[in-house]
Amino acid sequence: MKKRSGFNVMMRLIGLVKPLAVYMIIAIIMGLIGNLCATFITIFGGYAILSATGGNSPLPLVALFICVVAFAVVRGGLRYAEQACNHFIAFKLLALIRDKVFKALRTLCPAKLEGRDKGDLISVITSDIELLEVFYAHTISPAAIWILFTVIMSVFIGSYNLVSGLIALAAYIIVGIIVPVVISKLSGDSGIKFRTKSGELSSFVLESLRGLSETIQYGVGKNRLEKMNKMTDDLSGEEAEMKRMTGRNMAVTNSIILIFDLAMLFCGVALYNNGVLGFDGVLITTIALFSSFGPSVALANLGSTLQNTFAAGNRVLDILDEKPSVAEITGCDDAVFGDVSVDNVSFSYGGETILQNVSLTVPQNKVIGIVGKSGSGKSTLLKLLMRFWNVNNGDISIRGRSINSINTSQLRDMESYVTQETHLFHDSIKSNLKIAKLDATDEEIITACKKASVHDFIMTLPQGYDTPVGELGDMLSGGERQRIGVARAFLHDAPLMLLDEPTSNLDSLNEAVILRSLGEQSRGKTVVLVSHRQSTMRIADTVYSVEHGRMS
Repeated sequence: MKKRSGFNVMMRLIGLVKPLAVYMIIAIIMGLIGNLCATFITIFGGYAILSATGGNSPLPLVALFICVVAFAVVRGGLRYAEQACNHFIAFKLLALIRDKVFKALRTLCPAKLEGRDKGDLISVITSDIELLEVFYAHTISPAAIWILFTVIMSVFIGSYNLVSGLIALAAYIIVGIIVPVVISKLSGDSGIKFRTKSGELSSFVLESLRGLSETIQYGVGKNRLEKMNKMTDDLSGEEAEMKRMTGRNMAVTNSIILIFDLAMLFCGVALYNNGVLGFDGVLITTIALFSSFGPSVALANLGSTLQNTFAAGNRVLDILDEKPSVAEITGCDDAVFGDVSVDNVSFSYGGETILQNVSLTVPQNKVIGIVGKSGSGKSTLLKLLMRFWNVNNGDISIRGRSINSINTSQLRDMESYVTQETHLFHDSIKSNLKIAKLDATDEEIITACKKASVHDFIMTLPQGYDTPVGELGDMLSGGERQRIGVARAFLHDAPLMLLDEPTSNLDSLNEAVILRSLGEQSRGKTVVLVSHRQSTMRIADTVYSVEHGRMS
């Protein structure tokens, strides 16, 4: 994780407000007027005391009471409107940030996400982004309000006496800036530690849920529970430390406010005794300072909270700033499909050589089989053909044109890729099939499923094609999911089909059905068929063998 300063994170997050700048300005104006109303309610009370005792008052007593009532009503309305506006901004921006994060993840996938902790990613997408609501709804606007409010109140108090105005200005700055900055420094990396531990716990819980059957089967539930409790206790410890820091922050803030209140009172009395300031000046400046710490306290209370918020922002920015290993290609002329050539391709991942000087030709409208043991590099070759990764050496071309010069979107249109483990979303069978072609008709879907020999099975289900597949497709068997994956490939109707162990989860009978279907339906298509089974290769025109990253 790249460590950024709190200021850097804050400025980056503020930069995202530009599309909603008008709403933010409105929220700031309403918040400023509302805080001034709240403060002047108390100040008008002081004026009322002066009026009742025969002192100097800018308004008669009745007018003062009317102003108090009016300001109270306005304050309530503006407070509501300000919060509504801030939360509108926050939720709009959270949606914007989620959109940006998902776009970033799409560009990073799969090269940079294959080894990532999925639970931690879920934590970033959910809780970390959600936590930024605190920043957008309760930080930006209060900070701007504090600046404007500080200037206005310092000038107002200073109009009675310059020294009093300087005391007020010092109080606002120390409480609103110095205290939260110091508290933030003292908090150290507590926010980052908390968010990291939270991500680790999310990952562990996700892993535990997915492996629940194995946990029950082998009786390791107690062990997993102990680990989860340990991680929860560690997370609670970090949270408790942050809460203690918040408590100390509040105690320090209140103590400083009390000191400045007393300083203003004693200063006013001293000035009064020296004939520099009248009684009205002593009363109003003291009351004004006493009642005007609201915006400053709002900032001060953010000192420890912002550590957690900035840590969440830092994790989000890590994803947004990360450069993809495989950049999306756009702006190239359309390519024409033809023979596929792999020329002396070498590829390493994580320092381990997966493929070394691999060459083969995939003639158009032919079925090419690649057989080899698990871990020999067969699946990796298909991913290179999809350009999920870039080759280290050599080149892959289609009709003599390097795939590095073909628009990514067109390359994806040229290829249908069926993985060993077909992923199904928590939706209906029809919706999962239409991923391959969003505008597919029911007739096209049925035709594709018939080609994959899965239509008859689907029709036996209670809701047919509208049957939910469950989370991760767990309502279906591995073989059924795999056949739906093959149906997707047929529905996509790409000229090049890349099949990675398409029959690995099937028994011999269903394997024979799928192979017969592939043999019949692949006419007019170019197919690369990968398997560790020799029996799968009977439909291939040419078979290559891969062993230890080398092809023969």
